[in-house]
Amino acid sequence: MKIDAHQHFWKYNPEEYSWITDELMVIKRDFLPQHLQPLLKANGYDSCIAVQARQSIEETNWLLNLANENSFIKGVVGWVDLRSNILEQTLEELAENKKLVGVRHVVQDEPDNDFMLRQDFKNGIALLEKFSLTYDILVFPKQLSAAIELAKTFPNQPFVIDHIAKPDIKSGRTEEWKKNIRPFKDLDNVKCKISGMVTEADWANWSSSDFTPYLDVIVETFSTKRIMYGSDWPVCLLAADYAKMSKITKEYFAAFSQTEQDDIYGKNCERFYLNR
Repeated sequence: MKIDAHQHFWKYNPEEYSWITDELMVIKRDFLPQHLQPLLKANGYDSCIAVQARQSIEETNWLLNLANENSFIKGVVGWVDLRSNILEQTLEELAENKKLVGVRHVVQDEPDNDFMLRQDFKNGIALLEKFSLTYDILVFPKQLSAAIELAKTFPNQPFVIDHIAKPDIKSGRTEEWKKNIRPFKDLDNVKCKISGMVTEADWANWSSSDFTPYLDVIVETFSTKRIMYGSDWPVCLLAADYAKMSKITKEYFAAFSQTEQDDIYGKNCERFYLNR
């Protein structure tokens, strides 16, 4: 099974999606399962993992309903308030739906680089294992040090880094990112999604070769057993359509063995999210 490990759905309205500014006009509309399924099929994917785009329980429940109605949506990474005093009760209720496979918080928007190390946040992470839930780490390079400490604190908790931690590909400034991503090599509980790269590049003037140095570092750090591909559709549309986004990694991994490609494009995602 070939799986797109990271994409989003939304019904656009300006109040709930205020982050979609006029600069992002191309994604200022609805993106729903009926829009994605033909793209998956045309590009050789069987299914997907839907990831939250709003920090609300309402969206988590909405995504779970979409997954129940569309069998190609194999799992949902939703949002819960990990700092809530009633988190355990909330997780018990949500986890009744087996399509909930993980949770995510938009840590990249938190002004405190050590946000994930706050005790109330760690208390929430500590509950995820009980419900067999994964955690998606959405951060910038400057926040990776906290992510490393969090992963070390919870060695039995499965984590995955979204969007290779969003290095500044457009500027080519990579030293901080390289320095902070490489220590994950020894943390087997942390995987990495090759996703979202085009939106960190020059949207109008990128080429596939721009991403090669970053992919080299990711493969060296995580190996092909700990990486998975995600389109980040529809956010990727800011810089590339679905086929162009997919082509970047297909060209890069073309020389890898079939077993390695099967891992990257499905089996690793399946093991991480679906076979827990």
